[in-house]
Amino acid sequence: QVQLVESGGGLVQAGDSLRLSCAVSGRAFSTYNTGWFRQAPGEEREYVAAIDWSGGQTSYADSVKGRFTISRDGSSNAVLLQMNSLKSEDTGVYYCAARMLGGGTYSSADDYDYWGQGTPVTVSS
Repeated sequence: QVQLVESGGGLVQAGDSLRLSCAVSGRAFSTYNTGWFRQAPGEEREYVAAIDWSGGQTSYADSVKGRFTISRDGSSNAVLLQMNSLKSEDTGVYYCAARMLGGGTYSSADDYDYWGQGTPVTVSS
């Protein structure tokens, strides 16, 4: 059984930074492709960023490109999302997701097999 546990969310002001972490357990970390999604109140879940199993490929939603960075930490079996220059529109619950098969990056929620419970991020303007 694969488990994903997000942490690092909180309340910040516009322009601040946050780093989210997703601890992955259950199977060999190197076999996962992972992604971050977010869901604002009253909105559908949307893609934020993804990274392949090797850490060599990354992709981002246009809305966060240049501000957010996704990375993998093999020593702690974690996927990180560094968020800089936060805006009020970045507010939402952030979810980590993992996909077992294939390589590359995936931007559709339907492509992922496992999900965490989410960590809330609130950016005040």
